[in-house]
Parts: sequence; C-alpha cells; structure tokens
Amino acid sequence: MNIQIFGIKKCFDTQKAERYFNERKIKYQLIDLNQKGLSKGEFNSVKASIGLNDLINRLAKEYTQLNLDRIGSSSMREEILLNNPPLYKTPIVRNGKLATVGYRPEIWKQWE
Repeated sequence: MNIQIFGIKKCFDTQKAERYFNERKIKYQLIDLNQKGLSKGEFNSVKASIGLNDLINRLAKEYTQLNLDRIGSSSMREEILLNNPPLYKTPIVRNGKLATVGYRPEIWKQWE
C-alpha cells in the first residue's frame, strides 16, 4: 500500500484520516495543500477515480470568489482547481490509482 493524504493540517477530517492510518501502523505521506497542491498527474489520477465534481469544495470562499459555479467548461474548472488547492474537498486519500475524498474508513479498510 502506498498511501498519500492530501489535506490541510487544521482540517478535522484530515486529522481523523491520519489517526486512522496511524492506529493501523500503515505508513502514509501527508501533503499539506496549504503548501503544495496536486501535480497534474496526481490530479488526473484522482479525477479518474473520483470524478471532477466530487473534488470541488463548494463551501470554500474561493469557490464564490472565482465564480466557479458559473464556469461550465470542465477544462477551465480543472485549471482553476490545479492553481487553487483550497478548492479541494479534504482529505484526498490516494492508494495508487484508487482514491477517496473525505473521511472514508469503510473504503480504506478494503485497501488493507
């Protein structure tokens, strides 16, 4: 298992995801989205597993500031997401080509 957690350190669900993997002694890599976003390859892998719409945090202040609700083009939405990590729902947990958004222990258990 090669687990990556993309999240924000102060996010409660990101902390719960870290605790989940720590309690099971599963090694993971935490990527703080405040410091570094997803690469284009990571983004495409997560998007293929989850879908673009499920990655977007519609409650983020950046969502309304960037008028993302009015942008219909998925390629434009992807570009905005890549350049604005606060728009992601967190945590994004990757295991190779598999990925989840949010706290999803029922799915992570299947990965073990």
